[in-house]
Amino acid sequence: VYGRRWLVLLLFSLLGFAQGLLWNTWGPIQNSARLAFGFSGWDIALLVFWGPIGFAPCFFFMWLMDKKGLRVTVLLTSSLMVLGAGLRCVPVSDLEIRKKLIHGGQLLNGLAGPTVMNAAPFLSTTWFSPDERATATAIASLLSYLGAAGAFLVGPLIVPSPNATSHLPLASQSNTEHIKDRIEAVLYAEFGMVSLIFSAALAYFPSRPPFPPSVAAASQRLSYRRSFCRLLSNFRFLMIALAYAIPLGVFSGWSGVLDLILTPVHVSQVDAGWIGFWSIVGGCVVGIAMARFADFIRGMLKFILLLLLSGATLASTWFTLTCLTSVTHLPLTTATLYTSCILLGIFLNSSVPIFFELFVETVYPVPEGITCGVVTFLSNVFMGVLLFFLTFYHTEFSWFNWCLPGSCLLSLLLILCFRESYDRLYLDVVVSV
Repeated sequence: VYGRRWLVLLLFSLLGFAQGLLWNTWGPIQNSARLAFGFSGWDIALLVFWGPIGFAPCFFFMWLMDKKGLRVTVLLTSSLMVLGAGLRCVPVSDLEIRKKLIHGGQLLNGLAGPTVMNAAPFLSTTWFSPDERATATAIASLLSYLGAAGAFLVGPLIVPSPNATSHLPLASQSNTEHIKDRIEAVLYAEFGMVSLIFSAALAYFPSRPPFPPSVAAASQRLSYRRSFCRLLSNFRFLMIALAYAIPLGVFSGWSGVLDLILTPVHVSQVDAGWIGFWSIVGGCVVGIAMARFADFIRGMLKFILLLLLSGATLASTWFTLTCLTSVTHLPLTTATLYTSCILLGIFLNSSVPIFFELFVETVYPVPEGITCGVVTFLSNVFMGVLLFFLTFYHTEFSWFNWCLPGSCLLSLLLILCFRESYDRLYLDVVVSV
């Protein structure tokens, strides 16, 4: 292995962090953005949905990674992010044109999602030894979540809330201009950060090291077409893919409207934001720790997933029953809501890199990017279906809350029935010896 692998991992992780930060720019400051740019509720929702929509060309990015390598894919992804961040900063006085430019910028940033979410196992196999792969996958895949969590802090700290107490026209106009200036400052800072990351990747981001770090990294992989045939005909892969896609898709849709769900139980927008922040940060920390444990004690991926999904099932059930306090008589306090939501986020978010490693081990020699691209695409499909139903049944959220423990329990049962295998690890450990 080469010491420069950590530089490659750092650049890719920073790219994922920036993509998550840009995607979640508008949610934490939605009230201020409505006042400054005239956004409607539909605009705010669409700004968030450009992320899942950006996964539509997911299979193109998988093909590009398989055929052209990591450098070309990362440079294309980062250039899309630079262009998108730049469009959001164009100083146009016409608010309608400005809104269209901001929407276009969010779409271009959403197109970067397939790479930052799917390329982590490919990068770890290409650059890292077998006893570091799970850790590298966890760092590379979870930093985009950490960027989304950082937006909960950056936005509210820099952008002030609308001043609803002032009714004087001049004071109101001055307040609006001040809020708009602060939002502009955030947009320019994010554009500068993305441009710096792109410049660093352009200067140095090789596709692969001079010599592969393992037998698996040097071995021949299946073609693009044969990979899809192998995935769709592998019943064990379909089982584990559903175990990942259903709970993670439901949780992503649920956390995206967490403020709406917690409002009926009298939780403020600020508290909802902090709940989302700590659940993501906790998931990143625990996920990296679990991945490091998996590197030390190999062949334990299924056991780790059983522990995490059991915890997620209990935490989601606790939260759902707490919201039905009139029936269950469980104490409904800020502390119980904080604890149950944060534990749920920790258990589910930390399972992502463990799932990724198990996917690759199960279907090897299918390329890592193709494998993870299929499951993340499937997860976005489940999230989209859930949010689609939410547009029709949005007056009462108990059904939405029950989807959480139901999806976690289904995933737990699928993992219990899953027969694990470690084909890539066998090649590295046994064949290399």
